[in-house]
Amino acid sequence: MTQQIQEPELSGVRNFRDVGGLPTSDGRRVGTGRLFRSGHLAHATDTDAEFLASLGLHTIFDFRNDADHALEGPDIELPGVRNVNIPLSDPADGREFWTMVREGALDELRAVLGDGKAAARMAQSYRTIISRRTAEHSRVVHALAEDSVPALLHCAAGKDRAGLSVAVVLLALGVEREAIVADYLESNAPHRRYRVRRSSGAQEARSPEVMELLAPLFDARAEYLTAAFDTIDGQWGGREAYLAEGLGLTPGTLGRLRERLLV
Repeated sequence: MTQQIQEPELSGVRNFRDVGGLPTSDGRRVGTGRLFRSGHLAHATDTDAEFLASLGLHTIFDFRNDADHALEGPDIELPGVRNVNIPLSDPADGREFWTMVREGALDELRAVLGDGKAAARMAQSYRTIISRRTAEHSRVVHALAEDSVPALLHCAAGKDRAGLSVAVVLLALGVEREAIVADYLESNAPHRRYRVRRSSGAQEARSPEVMELLAPLFDARAEYLTAAFDTIDGQWGGREAYLAEGLGLTPGTLGRLRERLLV
């Protein structure tokens, strides 16, 4: 994978990048300056906002839910840019779990996250979003095909819900899975990672064992995205049927999407 633009230094927005440059199976590439991904924009500085405004965005898609908004705050608003909130998880689902992540003692973390349970939870959440959130993903892809480019897609960390949504768009564009996974794994770069929040500042609250137990929740792991792809194959029989039957994409809509986003 080759990124074609110089990444900006954003101090209040994590995991920002242009998806431009990714190759498709027919020899084209995703155009630069058309599709962006990031973490939330609630803490964007004035300088960050100035840069984001310079992108000429049409729409910002926010996949966070009410619980995320309560924790982090709403996105900043940019002049002339449409903000669209499409929650990709139930606002009540996982609230107690994430409270445990922030506040739980070591014994509780071991019980809930240890022995592979954290990674299994993440893989299952990817399967569930792909299986049950076809209406939301369809809405995003149809919007991009009609009038929403350039667009920025984000969730809280820019890794999971945004990562899956970007993956769905890239599948529709004809980007091969290997390239999609490579872009997804870029979220592991130290300057992009979501900062783990723990309520206590005590040393034991962020001990090596605690951070190891929490790591699967904050890592981008190929196995998670593979679980999503396996769900597409198992439930629909592959990419083409998923796009047509799952997302309701007609050849005409796919053509418009690719015309807007590919070069």
